[in-house]
Amino acid sequence: MSDIDIRITGRAGRITLTRPQALNAMTYAMCTAIEAAFDDWRDNDAVDLIVLDAQGDRAFCSGGDIADLYARGKAGDYAYGQTFWADEYRLNHKIFCYPKPVVSFLQGFTMGGGVGIGCHGSHRVVGDSSQIAMPECGIGLVPDVGGSLMLALAPGRLGEYLGITGRRMKSADAIYAGFADHYIPELMWISLIDDLEQTGSTAALEAAAQPPSGGTLEGLVDQINTLFAGERLGDILTLLDTADSDFARDAAQKIARNSPLSMACTIEMMHRLRGPSLTMEKALDLEYRFTFRASEHADFIEGIRAAIIDKDRSPKWQFADMNVPLAAVSKMLQPLGASALKL
Repeated sequence: MSDIDIRITGRAGRITLTRPQALNAMTYAMCTAIEAAFDDWRDNDAVDLIVLDAQGDRAFCSGGDIADLYARGKAGDYAYGQTFWADEYRLNHKIFCYPKPVVSFLQGFTMGGGVGIGCHGSHRVVGDSSQIAMPECGIGLVPDVGGSLMLALAPGRLGEYLGITGRRMKSADAIYAGFADHYIPELMWISLIDDLEQTGSTAALEAAAQPPSGGTLEGLVDQINTLFAGERLGDILTLLDTADSDFARDAAQKIARNSPLSMACTIEMMHRLRGPSLTMEKALDLEYRFTFRASEHADFIEGIRAAIIDKDRSPKWQFADMNVPLAAVSKMLQPLGASALKL
């Protein structure tokens, strides 16, 4: 497949995304190929670890290739998207639970579906170009591909903040928020991958890791905890509106661009997930409740139209006044019964 290069090199199972011209956006075929490789290598004694990387310097993986999802959903074929998301989430779960080390090198943009394949492994490496985000509310979805798990585990109310603003995180902030493990200068990556292939050991990663600099989230966490403590979207908007700070104004500006229904559901998801009962299975199940219904009942089709089809950046959201009824949130997140996600 020209979009992805899957092979065994030395002691490593190697997966390289090869769509740099499309910011390595992941197609359905790429998703199924990655899953097949993980299945093949699980019990293969010749493979000690898996290394995920990507061609180009602009992106590890900018997200899922959503043009097909739009076309099918616009035509009323909701089953295609439902199958795509179910298969993608199964892959995310396999990476999260994988019994061998999974090392990912996350240059440039790592967003959405890129987080799903790059941020659930055991060793997640970032560098100076890394920008990690969950921007799904901007296209009428919710943070998914297991991203809701990491948001719910992030310090304080970072989950709500990152989830509904879609803010991009550079290396230090990604590590602080739990989306990455090691900062290593990108000039060292080629030699490190060579070492991983030759030795089948991750010891060189820990040796090469350096303290990241330039993080800002840790210094903002007290403000975030105060301003994003509301139980509902409207509560958070009120707190931001009454706060006299550049940070609050910036956050409100980011929120104003996104789907109100998606943001309201994201906040509810954080509240349901956060706590001692949090598991990847629970996070993916809740995400799938939303995405299963997204093309028919949420703002997904309109969000994609505005972002990548017409590119007018003027989506006509439901509940544009930001007053999202509780019933609308409950409808999107209610159990799916026989259609529930099966991992």
